[in-house]
Amino acid sequence: MRNRIYDTPAAALDGLLFDGMTIMSGGFGLSGNPESLIPQIRASGVTGLTVISNNAGADGFGLWMLLESRQIAKMIASYVGENKLFEQQYLSGELALELTPQGTLAERIRAGGAGIPAFYTKTGVGTVVAEGKPVETFDGEEYVRETWLRADLSIVKAWRADPAGNLMFRKTARNFNPNMATAGRVTVAEVEEIVPAGSLDPDCIHTPGIYVDRIVLSTVNEKRIEKLTLREGEEA
Repeated sequence: MRNRIYDTPAAALDGLLFDGMTIMSGGFGLSGNPESLIPQIRASGVTGLTVISNNAGADGFGLWMLLESRQIAKMIASYVGENKLFEQQYLSGELALELTPQGTLAERIRAGGAGIPAFYTKTGVGTVVAEGKPVETFDGEEYVRETWLRADLSIVKAWRADPAGNLMFRKTARNFNPNMATAGRVTVAEVEEIVPAGSLDPDCIHTPGIYVDRIVLSTVNEKRIEKLTLREGEEA
């Protein structure tokens, strides 16, 4: 069995990065972000990136780091609110944006991993989302055709991995990560724990190792909370 385990995030990305490439980056808000791999992409200096992700991080964290360094040329995302740097770059024309409804984004990524070039959905019919896309009628209802998404590189964050690359994700951090792992030409997974071969329950594996090319232990596990909401205590 070939060795998939790398010593550092930099080593795990070695030879994979180039200008103008497309990268899928897991995460939802700040949950499940590849916290250790993103800084190494920044350090590499690659530019002109197209990045596919649900959102673009938050101030000082996640994909925000690549926006701040002006390495992202285009974002394909579903949520871009509350990121002032994203807003500034988009409004100034520095950053191209393909805004995609969240469920459609997830399905486009899943389709890319499954080898399905296109599918139809009602979401976005009659809106700017459907502009320039074929619309067809099924059972008297209009549906817009969406195409798959694939990437040169997928970076994901998992909870556990075994040496074969089988991955387990934990709770909300599962989000877009499993689908993205299947849709990259190369997939690099940073994980919190690498366990011995055979120790993962096969029924609890979220991503089979056949989709994972490289594994590295996370060096950053901040798990920031984007918005902390506390319920006021009740009077005695």
